[in-house]
Amino acid sequence: MTDPKLQQRLRDGAAAMGVALTDTQVEQLLAYLSLFHKWNKTYNLSAIRDLDSQLDRHLLDSLSVVPYIDADRIIDVGTGGGLPGMVLAIVFPQRHFTLLDSAGKKTRFLFQVKTQLGLDNVQVENRRVESFQPSQPFDAVISRAFASLEDMTNGCRHLLREGGVFYAMKGIYPTDELSAVAKHYNVSASYPLQVPREEGERHLLVLEPLSGAVA
Repeated sequence: MTDPKLQQRLRDGAAAMGVALTDTQVEQLLAYLSLFHKWNKTYNLSAIRDLDSQLDRHLLDSLSVVPYIDADRIIDVGTGGGLPGMVLAIVFPQRHFTLLDSAGKKTRFLFQVKTQLGLDNVQVENRRVESFQPSQPFDAVISRAFASLEDMTNGCRHLLREGGVFYAMKGIYPTDELSAVAKHYNVSASYPLQVPREEGERHLLVLEPLSGAVA
């Protein structure tokens, strides 16, 4: 996809969030968006159908966390169409990303993206999170799919190495959800996110397991 308007929309949006993209990354991100838009018509990857809106609400939303990600081996649980994991894998080619989803049609799409874009730092897993036992635990778990922090931490804690963290992408600041996990997890950082052309609150929370919280 070489639409100059989309290229500029992506570059400007990323720059507004402090994310500088190379020409290769812009090409790869728009190639991913093109595949997402095409497959979405059949596979229902997203309720958002408009290409500009997909760029803003999926690509830019995923890119908004880039300045705060500090981990080398990351698993995106409930990744769906690759959000945010596939986007982050394009931006961080030197880091390894595992994209986990239980829906076969979504992981088939992700395999296609990985193959077509030549993303050697991406591993796609079609499994339920509770049945996935990695050979090596991860530095971080990221997700924007879970209904609550309690669901995320309970369902994914077996995936984290000692000293690993959860990156939880949320809307409004989840005070009640944090209270539910306060006994076992500490909020080491909280970042308000501003996505260009998108309204509504967004936050990235970094949760660290307290002693004994990781199984």
